[in-house]
Amino acid sequence: MGLVDFAKFVDELATLAGEAIRPFFRTALGVDNKGGAGRFDPVTEADRAAETAMRALIRKTFPEHGIIGEEFGTERPDAPYVWVLDPIDGTKSFIAGMPAWGTLIGLLKDGAPVYGMMSQPFIGERFSGDGASAQYRGPSGARRLAVRNCGALPDALLFTTSPLLMSEKERALFRKVENAVQLSRYGGDCYAYCMVAAGYVDLVIEAGLKPHDVLPLIPIIEGAGGIITDWQGDSAAKGGRIVAAGDKRVHEQALKLLGR
Repeated sequence: MGLVDFAKFVDELATLAGEAIRPFFRTALGVDNKGGAGRFDPVTEADRAAETAMRALIRKTFPEHGIIGEEFGTERPDAPYVWVLDPIDGTKSFIAGMPAWGTLIGLLKDGAPVYGMMSQPFIGERFSGDGASAQYRGPSGARRLAVRNCGALPDALLFTTSPLLMSEKERALFRKVENAVQLSRYGGDCYAYCMVAAGYVDLVIEAGLKPHDVLPLIPIIEGAGGIITDWQGDSAAKGGRIVAAGDKRVHEQALKLLGR
């Protein structure tokens, strides 16, 4: 089965997840805290319903494939093909009624990310990529995604979900970059990365990401011509401290300030 066929299947997964999620958005849904004492890490009925639905379709269609999911753990992680699922990336925005969240679906082949999608079912947008190209589909039509040129930090627009998600040392390093850019904004989660791919944002800097937070985004960023690594310039596949940029020049400048 080729990537084109897998892409069609990812669309099916995204549609299924959206159908499970939309009835819960901007309603009085229940929220559980899976973060423990002193740390708020919310999970909702919508998260669980969407991942359950996607897992069921994957098991039915590709019983030999593995699955890595945020809510229900890992199955057959050593399989040649492994699906990576984050049913609602940006749950805090979701429970606040803000649309800056999305469903992340990724496909690994022999451990490497080869396809990814971010689906925003409330707005009706989908961002996808295979590392070689990336596409957008939504209310304004369909088009190829492409990053924009930005050669210097003073010209850059920077996003992070929140500096409060970083350690004190990480925040101090992040502030060095923030003080050097033209504009910084907070929030966005997966949506900010897609805005890099779409050519509206130049830089995203995060810390504390899990693999399911970032693996589906790698083929989108790279497919649009961007770069995504950890703070040392190594692979972003394991999560952790992440830098995504549309232009390699501004990426390198950010890495230097982050202590590479």
